[in-house]
Amino acid sequence: MKAIVFRRYGGPDVLERADVPRPEPGNGEVLIEVCATTACSGDLRLRRAQPFFMRAYSGWRRPDRIPVLGMELSGRVEKCGKSVEGFAVGDEVFGSTGLKFGAYAERACVPAVPLLAHAPRNLPLSECAALSYGGVSAMHFLRAAGVGAGSRVLIWGATGNVGTFAVQLAKRMGAHVTATCSARNFDFVRGLGADDLRDYAKDEVPRPGDSFDLIFDTVGKSRPWRWLRAVKRGGSYAFAATGFASYLGLVLLAKLTGRLRVHGGIARTRPGDLDYLRQLVEEGALRPVIDRAYPLAEIAAAHRHAEAGHKRGSILVLVRN
Repeated sequence: MKAIVFRRYGGPDVLERADVPRPEPGNGEVLIEVCATTACSGDLRLRRAQPFFMRAYSGWRRPDRIPVLGMELSGRVEKCGKSVEGFAVGDEVFGSTGLKFGAYAERACVPAVPLLAHAPRNLPLSECAALSYGGVSAMHFLRAAGVGAGSRVLIWGATGNVGTFAVQLAKRMGAHVTATCSARNFDFVRGLGADDLRDYAKDEVPRPGDSFDLIFDTVGKSRPWRWLRAVKRGGSYAFAATGFASYLGLVLLAKLTGRLRVHGGIARTRPGDLDYLRQLVEEGALRPVIDRAYPLAEIAAAHRHAEAGHKRGSILVLVRN
């Protein structure tokens, strides 16, 4: 079958089309005929091997253990492995390949639990590919910080994949949401539900009176040492992406002072998470934001656009209609 592989770390041009063996579903897995995938931040980081320690997972010199990228997908069930319940051949589904990657291909195997769910009935199947990575990441960190009714939350990087979901989900949880973005995106982010907008180019430090239960940095650009004083005592600072040194420094500060909690690392999908996202989409309470779509043959262009840093939401990669 056709797939996009990478045989060395580097820029988007390391991605190339190749023939790879067709996978077979193992126990508890479902074989998916892939309709669409995305160019998400996890794919970009592994392709570049940044941070460097990611090589310990995929291969120190070359990505021998992970030759095919792609963390999220949508498609149709082609075959079910043993012990799979709730899915049948022909079902339209969405989900994540997790740390196995592999969605930049015509077919991929996905564990039925917890990484797969039936596609929302009111969303094009291709767009369903953009639900899992950003939706689960946002839900993971908001939940870890205990966000609920009356919480005051600052979402840093509100126009990205994780950020667009974080704004919508935090509002769903009853929070008051302050969001950072460029001034040209104010109306767009307000439409997602944000209560207050900050221009990240001008609001480089907290305003007098700022007091947040959570500062959620979705893009690693918040300069946490400037913003610590805006976190309530006992509040949280969360990172979906950040420099390793900044993260470790905050963790050490949290341990020494007990002033705040720090959340980082890899977001974990719990059983039921994807079904909850599907339910919210069907209720009209959540939607993925699609910046643009590329055919699989133009995957390098999709990665270049994602790395430019000006996209809104997700970049789809269309494998088949």
